[in-house]
Amino acid sequence: MAAGLTPSIRAMSVFSEVPQAPPVAVFKLSADFREDSHPQKVNLGVGAYRTDDCQPWVLPVVKKVERLIVEDGSLNHEYLPILGLPEFRSASSKVALGDDSAAIKDNRVGGVQALGGTGALRIGAEFLRRWYNGVNNTATPIYVSAPTWENHNSVFADAGFKDIRPYHYWDAAKRGLDLDGLLDDLEKAPERSVFVLHACAHNPTGTDPTPEEWKKISEIMKRRSLFVFFDSAYQGFASGDLDKDAWAIRYFVSEGFELFVAQSFSKNFGLYNERVGNLTVVAQDGENLSRILSQMEKIVRTTWSNPPSQGARIVSKTLNSPELFAEWKGNVKTMAERVLLMRDQLKAKLQAQGTPGTWDHITQQIGMFSFTGLNPKQVEYMIKEKHVYLMASGRINMCGLTTKNIDYVAQSIHDAVTKVQ
Repeated sequence: MAAGLTPSIRAMSVFSEVPQAPPVAVFKLSADFREDSHPQKVNLGVGAYRTDDCQPWVLPVVKKVERLIVEDGSLNHEYLPILGLPEFRSASSKVALGDDSAAIKDNRVGGVQALGGTGALRIGAEFLRRWYNGVNNTATPIYVSAPTWENHNSVFADAGFKDIRPYHYWDAAKRGLDLDGLLDDLEKAPERSVFVLHACAHNPTGTDPTPEEWKKISEIMKRRSLFVFFDSAYQGFASGDLDKDAWAIRYFVSEGFELFVAQSFSKNFGLYNERVGNLTVVAQDGENLSRILSQMEKIVRTTWSNPPSQGARIVSKTLNSPELFAEWKGNVKTMAERVLLMRDQLKAKLQAQGTPGTWDHITQQIGMFSFTGLNPKQVEYMIKEKHVYLMASGRINMCGLTTKNIDYVAQSIHDAVTKVQ
């Protein structure tokens, strides 16, 4: 014992009242999976691409670019500009909006390099709280889909917003989009409310509006002066086509919206731990854009001060080289096609077994995730009895399915549906 300290003083802590936070669900699920010794265990929870051998995949184009970076004697480890690598930011915005974007040609598009898609959301949320709809306005309603990626609620709450509301999205009965409920919520939302929209491959449902449905959404949002904040985490990964997956974003821009797009390159580049993201800002004009970015620079300065370069250089070199860009699109198509194949096979196997219910939604949904329709008791059965790990919502990662485990998973789903109500 240190001299002069009594036992009672030593036992006290200024942090004694800090409660234990609950674990993050998806990471807890993966931890439970790792501790499971069952030989047929399957992890369908983690939101990352896996090969047919259930292994992480480093994209061939990424390996090639990493070698180019190592051999480039002109590079160093000096600070980047606060808003990030300029050639990365501009190339990222072009991927989202298209090379022929009128907004880019009008010099009213800018980007902020961020720590993944989450960082892009947070910088956008911080800016909106400080400057949108009144200075330091925490009362502006923020609408997120029901259900949505769990971080959406937390990011906007931690940025200071007090009024976060769900909007109708998933129709559990028909296992598809609740368009009428969504449109009704748009009509009833207070003007200038912020709506977080998933650009493609909605997480967690995998259900997206059609182009015609997006047009209806856009018409109401424009008429009612609602702000669009797109989350684009899966461009290219959803359909294998970068342009198709960006259709909604580009349509809204063509309709004259000022908007934000949080972009992530975790999935479509496989750069999960490099934390490569970009916040694309589409402003009314160049003068507005300049002022917006000046305030975002201040936010970045007090948040992470300066962004890391390695992941941004990988993405930048790839997007700015026609040859590497073409190779990357091929890599992305490879990932998307494996997911589509697993969807087809899972649906076929469930139907062949005569598993009760309709399973058309498995192939109607798109992207990494599928909302199976399994209820919490059935999910519990899958985990405890079958050692197949999935989220409590019934969401599964299609990349966790392989040609080696899909029969077991299909049989497990069949057993869960027939044995547990």
